[in-house]
Parts: sequence; structure tokens; C-alpha cells
Amino acid sequence: MNAVNAGNAGLGEGLRVGLAAVSFPTIGHFLEDGFLDPAIRSLLDGVKVAGPAVTVRIAENDAYAMNRSLLELYPGAVLVVDMSGDHRHAPVGSVTAAAATAQGAAAVVVDGVATDILELRATGLPVFARGTSCLTTKRVRSAGSAVNVPVQCGGVQVNPGDWVLGDDNGVIVLSAEAAADVLGLALDSDAAEPALLARIAAGEPLESALAI
Repeated sequence: MNAVNAGNAGLGEGLRVGLAAVSFPTIGHFLEDGFLDPAIRSLLDGVKVAGPAVTVRIAENDAYAMNRSLLELYPGAVLVVDMSGDHRHAPVGSVTAAAATAQGAAAVVVDGVATDILELRATGLPVFARGTSCLTTKRVRSAGSAVNVPVQCGGVQVNPGDWVLGDDNGVIVLSAEAAADVLGLALDSDAAEPALLARIAAGEPLESALAI
């Protein structure tokens, strides 16, 4: 286990449990930054993941970089893939998903496309992408590729160890500090929502039920 992985292994279990419990859209009530481009969507239905990031930047269709990043995965990690602006070549397919699953990964997020959609869905591994393609990365190496470095994904900088939160609504990336700061507010808001919905359903005038 490298230094990044060792640090994540020591993260507070309370934060992990809290992030798994909170409604991710509720976080959007309190923060403006960290939300990936909504074009990056889950390719599976009914998913919810929260885990620390392992990152890879892929340049010039470099498939070897993806393989190196798979070796850095650990249970609960989310692999975040920066395609250097390439939205045509898929770095994620059936073999990648199988390897990520074998490492215990929670999900893969790619700022680009994926392939082997039926096989991906069969693995059950949540994959977030801009779509699918038959065009894939190649067995070439690029000096521009790198693993476990700060990357750009969906317009957001992602650092190794940042928390990646993803569900059917989209993907959020937060530092551990930002996640801890917003978690209590979001959980309190979630706890209050059922009573508000009940008041609306009971016919309370919206002028009193809503903040206006």
C-alpha cells in the first residue's frame, strides 16, 4: 500500500458512513464548487458511491496508463480518469471493470466515454462517463500520462484522496475538509425534509411551508 492509500485507510469511518447516508443533491443546497459536468452520468441505474479518489491522466490514447492506475486501486477507492480532453477513445471496458472490481474499487469516473456497456452493467461496477463508444485507447505509451497526480475531470480538479460522491444525479468531488464541513448541514436538511413534504401533502399553504 503506497502513502496515498495508507492515508486513505486511516480516514475517519464516521465521515465515510455519513457521506454514504446523505442525499448528494442536498449538498448542492450548500456548495457551488466540486460538481462535475452533468454530461458525466452513471451508466448503471440505482447507484450510489462515496470513496476516495485514485487518479490517472491519460494522454495520446495511452492504454498502459490505465493499467498502471488499476494497480493503485484499493477497497472502496474510486478511479477518476482524466482523458486530456479526448471524448472519443474509451479507456474503460470489460477488462478494466473486471480488474477494478478485483481490486475492490467502488466505481470508475471517466471524463470521456466507456465501451463494452453490456459487460460493464453485468459486473455491477458503477461507471460514470459521457457516453459509450467502440473506439478505444491503444497499446501506446505517452510521457504525458501520469498516475495519482492532480487531474481535471468534468471541469473540476481532483486530487488523490479527494472524496468522490456519485449517484444517478451526477458526481461531486470534495476534499476531506470540505466534505466534513458540509456533512452536518446536509444531514440536518435531509432529516427536516420529510416533515416539510408532509406539511405540503397535508395542504398547508405554500406561503407558510416554503421559504419565500
